[in-house]
Amino acid sequence: MDFHIESISNPALEKKIQAKIDNKTKPIGALGTLEKIALQIGMIQNTDHPKLSKPTIIVFAGDHGIAKKGEVNPYPQEVTAQMVYNFLSGGAAINVICKQNNINLKIVDAGVDHDFDHSIGLIDAKIDFGTKNYQETSAMTAEQCNTAIKKGSEIVTETYHDGSNIIGFGEMGIGNTSSASLLMSFFTKIPITHCVGSGTGLDAEAIQVKQKILAEAYSTFTPSKPIDMLMYFGGFEIAMMVGAMLRAAALKMTIIIDGFIVTAALLVAHSLYPEILGYCIFAHTSGEQGHHKMLDFLEKEPLINLGMRLGEGTGAAVAYPIIVSSIRFLNTMASFESAGVSGTE
Repeated sequence: MDFHIESISNPALEKKIQAKIDNKTKPIGALGTLEKIALQIGMIQNTDHPKLSKPTIIVFAGDHGIAKKGEVNPYPQEVTAQMVYNFLSGGAAINVICKQNNINLKIVDAGVDHDFDHSIGLIDAKIDFGTKNYQETSAMTAEQCNTAIKKGSEIVTETYHDGSNIIGFGEMGIGNTSSASLLMSFFTKIPITHCVGSGTGLDAEAIQVKQKILAEAYSTFTPSKPIDMLMYFGGFEIAMMVGAMLRAAALKMTIIIDGFIVTAALLVAHSLYPEILGYCIFAHTSGEQGHHKMLDFLEKEPLINLGMRLGEGTGAAVAYPIIVSSIRFLNTMASFESAGVSGTE
């Protein structure tokens, strides 16, 4: 699919928004990162009076063939489906935080190894019942990869037409930190052994086993194109996030980037359309050890670091009120003139 993603660069508008920020009743730069966020969202929306509308987090769930053996994952693969049911019943962390912050939540079956039988509240976008084991063959076919990207794009388009202009993504999939580590190594050129972390709780010995398994898998296939890498080592939920991110940027939505898995999807999207970074706000630093290296590679600073490594989009949901604060100060805080406060000479 072709995505037309424009650069947010507009020097005249940037100067106008910055002047508005600097004329608020505060010292220059005193609101720190809030000022940067306000400027960025104003540039994305092409206005000095930006608004946030129907914030939404979409959680994509999918299973991974490599997880069937249990060699890289402490939790069994059936936990993916069990957690999807937990999302649908409102019992997961992402449900709690989205409810607290008035964020709309969507749950998508991208490719879970389970038949949900039209469960209420679940978006059925299933490509297959999990990917193949990339120790043996490509995780997905080219057609499956392209279909996943397309479906992610379509879900975001529908969300946009429902009135949302700010969106975050989460994921659920036992084994997906392995896929993310492989993608990270390819796009950042960092050795795979430095990209692998504890995932859902591996101890030091198990991490070494995981590193060895993934290094062997990586050495069997060296693709030249980003999509080939996604096809061979990715998950259906990761591929859908790639399409979702690209469509969100094409629609000029603000994208809240969560943790390790979501940033791995962004690495793919960024390799295809570098302009996407202008639309991204990085919510937090994941406790997964490779995430800060991803952020360093992208030269981005996250809003918070709470040691979270849950996934589900929880970091994006927790960070959202900070983004709200940035827009509210820009739109409602008094200027020196309106407040009758003397500014600098």
